[in-house]
Amino acid sequence: MKILALNWNDLRNPYGGGAEVHLEELLRRLVSAGHEVTLFCSGWTDCLAEETIEGVRIIRRGNRFNFNLVAPWHLRSLVKRQRFDLLIEDINKIPFYTPLYLDLKTLVVIPHLFATTVFQEINFVLGTYIYLAERPLVSVYKGRHFNVISESTADDMVARGVPRKDISVIHCGIDRKTYSHDSTVAKYETPTVLYLGRIKKYKSIQHLILAFKQVKERLPNARLMIVGAGDFLPQLRQLATAIGLRNDVEFPGFVSLADKVERMRRAHVSVLPSLKEGWGLTNIEANSVGTAVVAADSPGLRDSVQDGKTGFLYEHGNVDQLAEKLLSILENQSLREQLERGGMTWAETFNWDDAARKFEQLARDVVEGRR
Repeated sequence: MKILALNWNDLRNPYGGGAEVHLEELLRRLVSAGHEVTLFCSGWTDCLAEETIEGVRIIRRGNRFNFNLVAPWHLRSLVKRQRFDLLIEDINKIPFYTPLYLDLKTLVVIPHLFATTVFQEINFVLGTYIYLAERPLVSVYKGRHFNVISESTADDMVARGVPRKDISVIHCGIDRKTYSHDSTVAKYETPTVLYLGRIKKYKSIQHLILAFKQVKERLPNARLMIVGAGDFLPQLRQLATAIGLRNDVEFPGFVSLADKVERMRRAHVSVLPSLKEGWGLTNIEANSVGTAVVAADSPGLRDSVQDGKTGFLYEHGNVDQLAEKLLSILENQSLREQLERGGMTWAETFNWDDAARKFEQLARDVVEGRR
């Protein structure tokens, strides 16, 4: 197949994240299976306008602020010059609404939709713009097939009016060569809690800092690592200082992959307190390296955690409950080790090769009219 993929960012973009990991893991495997893949996305200062990475041709136009406005003109021109069999449109921000200007069989990939969650992240005016921009999605994409990465997102789409028959769920995979358990790597000497991911307001990391204050009251030598970069970092630093945790919370910022994996392996528990996610890949990565997890019982996250087997879920925003779950793991070594074993078993069920095979078949079904 000759495939055109559309996404806001690619993985080399400084604003790339989980959605880009998901899409590009699949695209690279489509190339390996013999398909021709072009990814059209936004650019950034001093980026290459075009390059090929692991067989995927990448074309960058516009930037993160205007990409949805310039994309239609460029896409029409690109589709006119080349005969694509399929468009894979990844919707993880404002939809591009390609059915309005492209006549091309389309597979719509949705990690998750913002809905009212967007107001937790940005100001009311811009939040309203994004919220309203999502509203026509169901009517504009009527008849297209949707691929989502969790049952929570599938339920969200059904609630919005998409027929269940038009939705396929394919879970994310994991790079188990990178995220592997190493029995020679010991846990940190002091009880250590880890957050790893983008530092955004909707990630609700402030709840973790407040809960960690309670953890410190029972375990004075405990420490918290908040690893990652993002625009909500100054507020989190201020909060940690304000409640007396300035010397107990580490903010290393963006770290290398090797450093990330080492911290994951050595931490006693990894936490994802987000209001909403498409899946919760970090939960599976932590489980795979042998670390228990605690996550908010939020859409997406609840799909990536087996409560009581691979870690614990808690009510989003319930700081006391979060502290209780953390302490139960940090104070009970046998329970922690039981969750670690359960997590490694759970993580073994996910891999990108299986996900890509299912995705390739779904793409063929769309092209050949079976979906």
